[in-house]
Amino acid sequence: MSTTARRRNLDASLKKQRAHAPAGPLFAVEEEGADFVHDTLDKVSVQFPLPLPEPFDYRAPTSLQIEPGAHVIAPIGTRLVRGVVWAVERDHPGAANLKAIEEVLPGSPVPEISRQFVDWASKYLVRPPGDILRMVARSPDALFPAPTHTVLRPTGETPPKITEARARVLDEAAKEQVSAAELARRADVSSAVVKGLVDCGALAKVEISEDPPFPAPDLAMSGKALSDLQSAAAERVSGYVRDGGFHVALLDGVTGSGKTEVYLEAAAEALRLAPDAQVLVLLPEIALTQAAMSRFKARFGVEPVEWHSAIAQKARRRAFREIAAGRARLIVGARSALFLPYPNLRLIVVDEEHDPSFKQEEGVIYQARDLAVARAKLGNCAVILASATPSLETLVNAQAGKYAHVQLPSRHGTAELPDVELVDMKLNAPDKGRWISPLLIKGAAEALLRNEQSLFYMNRRGYAPLTLCRACGHKMKSPETDSWLVEHRYSGRLVCHLTGFSIPKPKNCPECQTPDSFTSIGPGVERIEEEVREFFPNARIEIFSSDTTPNGDAVRGLVQRMEEGEIDILIGTQIVAKGHNFPNLTFVGVIDADLGLKGGDLRAGERTYQLVSQVTGRAGRHEKKGRALIQTYAPQEPVMQALAAQDRDAFFAAEIAEREDAGMPPYGRLAAVIVSAPDELLANDAAKLMGEKAPNVEGLDLWGPAPAPLSVIRGMHRRRFLIRANRGVDVSAFLAAWASRVKLHSAVRVQIDVDPYSFL
Repeated sequence: MSTTARRRNLDASLKKQRAHAPAGPLFAVEEEGADFVHDTLDKVSVQFPLPLPEPFDYRAPTSLQIEPGAHVIAPIGTRLVRGVVWAVERDHPGAANLKAIEEVLPGSPVPEISRQFVDWASKYLVRPPGDILRMVARSPDALFPAPTHTVLRPTGETPPKITEARARVLDEAAKEQVSAAELARRADVSSAVVKGLVDCGALAKVEISEDPPFPAPDLAMSGKALSDLQSAAAERVSGYVRDGGFHVALLDGVTGSGKTEVYLEAAAEALRLAPDAQVLVLLPEIALTQAAMSRFKARFGVEPVEWHSAIAQKARRRAFREIAAGRARLIVGARSALFLPYPNLRLIVVDEEHDPSFKQEEGVIYQARDLAVARAKLGNCAVILASATPSLETLVNAQAGKYAHVQLPSRHGTAELPDVELVDMKLNAPDKGRWISPLLIKGAAEALLRNEQSLFYMNRRGYAPLTLCRACGHKMKSPETDSWLVEHRYSGRLVCHLTGFSIPKPKNCPECQTPDSFTSIGPGVERIEEEVREFFPNARIEIFSSDTTPNGDAVRGLVQRMEEGEIDILIGTQIVAKGHNFPNLTFVGVIDADLGLKGGDLRAGERTYQLVSQVTGRAGRHEKKGRALIQTYAPQEPVMQALAAQDRDAFFAAEIAEREDAGMPPYGRLAAVIVSAPDELLANDAAKLMGEKAPNVEGLDLWGPAPAPLSVIRGMHRRRFLIRANRGVDVSAFLAAWASRVKLHSAVRVQIDVDPYSFL
């Protein structure tokens, strides 16, 4: 097969880009039957973004001077696959016996630090390095020169004859350089008029890039005026950046204390270090990425480069190319942005570092906060972990002196923390069929009378979490999954939020065929909205959830309406708790604070405190005093008492003591192994074999196998092992050794989760 024929096996995106790329930068390494007598050969090790255990070796002419990090195309069997050069051995005597690299791509090479990060993360997460590399080299389009298009610009030459139509064209051309067709449309003329101006030299054709460089941050701009506390905190964290080297600082400030303004000063300091210095700010939710843009633009004059799953392919291509080339200097993104190939990353900020959204639960499972610290250590740069309610792991590290502890104990300016009270639902129960206590309704009514805004918080999407047949008791579940279908009344559908399965709500029960027998059990935000509208029929009410704001534009629109006072009562899920600043919001009602305490989650109390504290912290963030009411059936629980007293330190101290006694994180290590198979017997047999092959390690406890709480997902039967180990035990090495001992049926899948957050 010829080289040309083999290249036809490349994936469609590479073929498309090759078709549009200039011929010069892209070149073949060898032609079929090349003579190697006059050139020595290098052995080139290539890591592919595939679940392969190690790089593959190939040959390339020494004169080509291929360097580690280069993007290449090389054969695997009959396929041609894009990969990254991991190592090069010059003038290798055995290279002639190897397959040849097909092509070298012109994209910016993957920096050495990124390759080190791939190798480290592979060992730590017990995943093939190619799985990690897939997250680093994830935009093949960006490996080629940016596509261009032709626009017209005025040359200054006066055409021999000025007509009214030609004058309109020249006026429009002076405003903005656009294509000939667009220019004709804007000037409302025929294409012949535009062509005539080109022919006479009044307009010139110019090729411009579709992916121009991003504008640089303006480091001469100053930020908002800081309080004395903020200034001191900003100086401390900026000092760590100036000092250079690896530093981790916990920026621990109450809600509304101005943590963002503080870490923006550190970001400015990092960008001043070098003309190619880069800063990455990780946010837990895409919605926060959108909300943060205006604050970054106000500080640096330009919006930062975005990276998250919602950006369009063209924007992704541009962002990746500019980041890899070192020209994109200020980047804001979700957890996946951590893996991009930054040539000179000098500061990483993890905002809301406690947020469980930083834990990736599918594919490659990782905790972005922990990996951010590891990436900074490998790259010898600074990390700022910012939160009003830090994770216990981070707080313990700060208390032990491993991390610097920078505190902001009060709100910025004249704002004060809200008054927080518990509503005992056994004493102040709502009317039958309702979910909101009269005390919360009264609080919202008082806010409305003062022309202020209210928030009702309920961390359940949809109308009701369970749909039940009154006649036979049948529960509507997702097929091949132990997950209830959530009723969404607006769309008339039942939805599985775990798998995405969705069906119209049936008229008859599928079990007993009784018509109109379904009843909705429990509340979601849609049901809370229905109840609130009954009490406040004239109020302007909206829901803030991932269903009602599925993209950045929707989030921006809702946030703007809230900021401008166009919403009286907002009803939201946990998305509303994260970083939003609504000046006129003074009352918060938490509908079901006990929800997060259900189940056997190690972090249930910690998470409940963090989330409810963040929600109540939305109230009274400016001059007006805020108030929050928390509905609970367990007011005696320590977490509820701590929320009411706003005594975070006492609650966390008790939690830390319990964790230490039990040897649980951060005083021990956890890992989970999930064995799944399409057949229950096969899952049981595979889990039993796994258990028999587990190594015996001192200081490590192995529990299981046992059926997972969600024992079936997408038709796969799941069995779980849980590992608890002392801090000194290398859990990753144990898991790798264990996995190497077992040969399982090809239909069996084994998922390893280091430091699990979900126990389902």
